[in-house]
Amino acid sequence: MASLDRVKVLVLGDSGVGKSSLVHLLCQNQVLGNPSWTVGCSVDVRVQDYKEGTPEEKTFYIELWDVGGSVGNASSVKSTRAVFYNSVNGIILVHDLTNKKSSQNLYRWSLEALNKDSSPTGVIISNGDYDREQFAENPVPLLLIGTKFDQIPENKRSEVLTRTAFLSEDFNAEEINLDCTNPRYLAAGTSNAVKLSRFFDKMTGFTDRKRFNFKSLHYD
Repeated sequence: MASLDRVKVLVLGDSGVGKSSLVHLLCQNQVLGNPSWTVGCSVDVRVQDYKEGTPEEKTFYIELWDVGGSVGNASSVKSTRAVFYNSVNGIILVHDLTNKKSSQNLYRWSLEALNKDSSPTGVIISNGDYDREQFAENPVPLLLIGTKFDQIPENKRSEVLTRTAFLSEDFNAEEINLDCTNPRYLAAGTSNAVKLSRFFDKMTGFTDRKRFNFKSLHYD
């Protein structure tokens, strides 16, 4: 019976931004033909090789936890989601590039997951400014992914990408913008694929095992 290390990654964002399609693409390398609303949470697995081709190579299982996208403030909703936020090794924040509100709500999602015991009640933004100090001591790697890139008109792309660059800076995270219906956005060798691997390597590096409290799964 082999023991395989695993890491747990939350996939957070509003309903309709394409989290399920993204997770399917990341784990199956295929487009999800008929996505449906996620109720509660669904989990898919991606195999990741750390230091591939070297003597230190090791295979990890990346569990991607797609959390249902309701942003209601009811304490019962948040307390239900809180059970998914334990022992988290990384967070992928997903927003719809054509929906500015979904981008703004990422502040709420991130703070809810990282401060699950205090359960913040809203987006921590004041007059358009964001207190970056809230993430100054955050040890959990974050990745920002914008979906529906193909739906942005050419004359609006510069404006949208400038906005996402500010988001990336706020979260101290790299950003990837893509179309979940086109696998070429994550094709091997692309800058997006490099960013994705770099994000997963932060969690699968041997020197980080104690820091992120790795657990093991056993397979026959």
